[in-house]
Amino acid sequence: MNYQETLDYMFARLPMFQRIGSAAYKANLDNTIALCKLLNNPEKNFKSTHIAGTNGKGSTSHLLASILQSAGYKVGLYTSPHLKDFRERIKINGEKISEQNVVNFIEQYIIPAVENKLELSFFEMTVGMAFDYFANEQVDIAIIEVGLGGRLDSTNVISPELSIITNISFDHTALLGKTLEAIATEKAGIIKPETPVIIGEKTEETKNVFYNKSNDSNAQLTFADEIYNVKKLSYKNNGQLLLSFDLYRKSTLLMSNMECELLGFYQQKNIPAIICAVDELRKRGWYIPETSVRNGIKNVITKTGLLGRWQILGEQPLVIADTGHNEAGIKEVLSQISITPHKQLHFVIGMVNDKDVSTILGLLPKNAIYYFSQATIPRALDAGELAKQAAVFNLKGNIYKSIPEALEEAKKNADNDDLIFVGGSTFTVAEVL
Repeated sequence: MNYQETLDYMFARLPMFQRIGSAAYKANLDNTIALCKLLNNPEKNFKSTHIAGTNGKGSTSHLLASILQSAGYKVGLYTSPHLKDFRERIKINGEKISEQNVVNFIEQYIIPAVENKLELSFFEMTVGMAFDYFANEQVDIAIIEVGLGGRLDSTNVISPELSIITNISFDHTALLGKTLEAIATEKAGIIKPETPVIIGEKTEETKNVFYNKSNDSNAQLTFADEIYNVKKLSYKNNGQLLLSFDLYRKSTLLMSNMECELLGFYQQKNIPAIICAVDELRKRGWYIPETSVRNGIKNVITKTGLLGRWQILGEQPLVIADTGHNEAGIKEVLSQISITPHKQLHFVIGMVNDKDVSTILGLLPKNAIYYFSQATIPRALDAGELAKQAAVFNLKGNIYKSIPEALEEAKKNADNDDLIFVGGSTFTVAEVL
């Protein structure tokens, strides 16, 4: 098979949560364990850090990988979903796995395994591919992002140096539970015996879940937002637009004038957990000087290729895309929009059909002009249905056949001092990058 034929095989034969939803969710880790055994347990042959959470886990994974790369380490990075190319999911020092490696893995392991009745999901297969690749390439450490939840996620077979849970909010409630405590319990499933765990945000609703799980596991527990905080967020432009901020340890200034290629002010919620992770890795013998922390945070996009986080796609009019797609993520996006100078907001929106659409629509500004469309995946919510539901909240606009068509129409209608925002789902953003 060539690369395209291999991708066709993967997408056509194996369920994928990001495309079809809950039908791809497995109730145990049996298949992942069986596949890892078939691969001679590659997950035991490299060190790792495990990252879960409702929002921010992708940015956190990439930022930590960038810091470790800046410190001179060979760093594997496994994330999901991809935006443009499947190979974005599996990288070493920012370089995507080769097409030939993808083909070889499927031909050598997956096709025989499937023929022998091992019914692998898309996600189980890609996790096995990542672990095999990182072991073969002898990475110093791999940053492994959880796909969904934690306890039953296919990545949850590793024994990491430490675990990070960024935050807890409502998402995938049909699978993870309808309360924050239930969702936190699923995320806390990545906490391992005698392995440090860092929680990005401490909340009244979830703190006891983490206290209890860490106590049961004899795992050192750290709430990052009790130790570090980020202040004085602003933009600076010295030929390159960067987010600028100061890092404090409690009330003491620790690092001033830090810079980041990621422009979303919501990164202030991710930075404390990342710095706590650096502290913990240092305790475990990893050499990570302050210059590597600064360089890694500043150059995260350059070093890792992260896409879709408050990403500027055009100017005059300003066009911005962001993958925030659940209640908490949309609130962060709207907060950022509110402080971004603009005359009229044009909102290109597409969503998926298994989200709490009404909750998100209820948050959106009524004075924006909406461009309703849908991504080209089976899980996309029909654009007409989205417009119909939006009308209940007095959100007005037209319907378009595709996301790119909707964006082009927004550009035609927008004045130079307007803002065009593209979002609502990861897949909406993928189609304009």
